Amino acid sequence: MPDTAAATLLIDGHWRSAPATFDVVDPASLDVLGQAADAEPADALAALDAASAAARGWADTDAETRSGHLRAAAAEIRARQGELASLLSRENGKPLAEAAGELAGGARMLEWAAEEGRRAYGRVTPASAAGPGLVLRSPVGPVLAITPWNFPASMLLRKVGLALAAGCPVIAKPAEQTPLIATALLGIVQATGLPAGVLQSLTTTRPAELVGALLADRRLRKVSFTGSTEVGLGLLRQTGDTLRRTSLEMGGHSPAIVFADADLEAAATGVVTAKFFNAGQSCTAVNRLYVHESVRDDLLALIEKKTAALRLGRGDAEGTKVGPLIDEAGLAKVENQVADAVAKGARVLVGGSRWESGDPALRGHFFQPTVLTGVTADMLVSHEETFGPVLAVATFTGDDEAIDLANATDYGLAAYLFGSDLRRVWRALDRLDFGVIGVNDPAPVRPELPFGGQKNSGQEREGGAEGIESYTETKAVALRF
Repeated sequence: MPDTAAATLLIDGHWRSAPATFDVVDPASLDVLGQAADAEPADALAALDAASAAARGWADTDAETRSGHLRAAAAEIRARQGELASLLSRENGKPLAEAAGELAGGARMLEWAAEEGRRAYGRVTPASAAGPGLVLRSPVGPVLAITPWNFPASMLLRKVGLALAAGCPVIAKPAEQTPLIATALLGIVQATGLPAGVLQSLTTTRPAELVGALLADRRLRKVSFTGSTEVGLGLLRQTGDTLRRTSLEMGGHSPAIVFADADLEAAATGVVTAKFFNAGQSCTAVNRLYVHESVRDDLLALIEKKTAALRLGRGDAEGTKVGPLIDEAGLAKVENQVADAVAKGARVLVGGSRWESGDPALRGHFFQPTVLTGVTADMLVSHEETFGPVLAVATFTGDDEAIDLANATDYGLAAYLFGSDLRRVWRALDRLDFGVIGVNDPAPVRPELPFGGQKNSGQEREGGAEGIESYTETKAVALRF
């Protein structure tokens, strides 16, 4: 573990500081929580030097040994869950219970990766007249893992776990808004006894410079990115003349469809959960709700009651259900979308404005949980990812209309269906253009299921049996005796 808050660079097995540091701010109070080292491009290249030097030895390490490190890290995270959840809540703003749940999920992801590492073998093909064939899998090589601030624990652990399990050394680049929890978690993984150079961590306020330096180097063989679509597409444009494996998990504009035969109480609870979890700052959060016109009024009455009951506040305060947004830019975007919708005819059913607590200790970026009705396709909230606590509601009359409305976006990460007719649900599953779908389930992200999107929401998958494949290369071997 680093000796000081500013020694947050892990390079070649050693924690380092940097000539410059940056402040890490609590989004609820705007107080400074600590400092992190501000890495430079030279640090990134030093990290790649170390990862490249360690690559062969880590690839040759047996799968059981690699998996043992991940299982040990998962056990330590569970043992320190309370302490880590407090740090995550203060740094990100999310409620303490959500932070604890994210850490528990991250530990499960490490364990899943550990088991997948033991199963990442190839296959033998049937013998032909010429002879049998083999399909072999080998580690892709040094990996750059770029992780987001909204789920700074689980996204980091998922990428690092899969890469290490596959036999790849990793350079982690946590988000600048949440470097402290990332540093603590990477410290736990490193402390399991990883060889020098297998795991690196770079905290920085200049991600474009560092990432650019790494992408210009042919030794980097894989990029795994979670973040905005704009940034993800920018990474692809920087490929140049070096083709490398690239996993992208980008933005979303998730629809939820509530059919007339849905259990309305369960649907209302599910929609409110999937919308306002992490203050709506999730690429899988429900942005657009399409409800059958015959149950509109009954469903909205339930959603209004449940949304109005959500308590805002510091993430570590008892009873808090919705914390602050991460920064002023995020708050301004939400405010602008609501103003645009209202100007174009939408009605505010609940919320609709910034939240002023009256407590001078809560000076942060709070917005009321908001429900907008009468939303139309020309409103910003209908086609821009919100990334905040605003639910846009529209109605439909037929199943085909609902599917067409849901698919009318450049994004394709997550979607939600609420209904009881299995034939109707199955037809919808077949036609929806989304990579993750929850059926009467507001939390469809699990370690055992592949996670990723279609269209401009990404490529390749993390999690499930498919996740480790993104960190390996395939070799076909034809045998003739």
